[in-house]
Amino acid sequence: MANGLYNHNTTLATIIANEMGARLRTSSGPVLEKPADIAGVLTNLEEGDLLFIDEIHRLSPVVEEYLYSAMEDYRIDIVIDAGPNARTVQIDLPPFTMVGATTRKGLLTAPLRARFGIDFRFDYYSAELLQQITQRSARILDVDTTAEGAHEIARRSRGTPRVANRLLRRTRDFAEVEGEGRITKAIADRALNALDVDEEGLDDMDTRILLTLIDNFDGGPTGLKNLAVSVGEESGTIEEVYEPYLIQEGFMERTPRGRVALQRAYDHFDRASSPDQDLFDQE
Repeated sequence: MANGLYNHNTTLATIIANEMGARLRTSSGPVLEKPADIAGVLTNLEEGDLLFIDEIHRLSPVVEEYLYSAMEDYRIDIVIDAGPNARTVQIDLPPFTMVGATTRKGLLTAPLRARFGIDFRFDYYSAELLQQITQRSARILDVDTTAEGAHEIARRSRGTPRVANRLLRRTRDFAEVEGEGRITKAIADRALNALDVDEEGLDDMDTRILLTLIDNFDGGPTGLKNLAVSVGEESGTIEEVYEPYLIQEGFMERTPRGRVALQRAYDHFDRASSPDQDLFDQE
């Protein structure tokens, strides 16, 4: 599963396992550091199990190599002892299904990608689907929510259910104090504004990134590290957490020369684009 967002990957894997009638076994790339780690996981599988590895792009190359034979031939080769006494022992594995999830498909090695039989990509949710999710979560939390209130939360949730549920909880807290416990459109608007989530779903850091590009760098282009220092955030966090949504929604883009604010960002903040930026856009 290749995601353009941070989604409920474990939930999706659970649904797949339930539909298959399989037992779900979960792990993640960062915790599988050594061959012994993946060998332990694989040898504990039973026939028909579904192994789900989240953040699979963070597997080390040596761990990946163990997966090749496991996925193709249902066996692994383990080296026992060291030096002159080292020997290889082949261990057969029961038939199993493996599901991997990543938000950075390009970091997967070509041999590992080629061994997956099915490749899905999940995009951001529409506001309509997120509204349904928000209303369902509101019923579970026993929160009185109007359709307009749920829609207001949904359209500011960056196309992500996890964000929608988080904003719903915070809006519920606000409604208990300011709205007699009922989430209406007006209450949702006030609550989300208080949380620095604007009408496009941009939070405080999104705003800082875009305004820094516009005001400090004349719209760009500027390098990622330079931008990260200017906003006081790690470059990896900007690249993995904030940029995907800003790029997909047309607020900024990555170019060979650096990050560039697009016209939608200028319009959103009521800023006029600089002549240099207009010239760059025409190139």
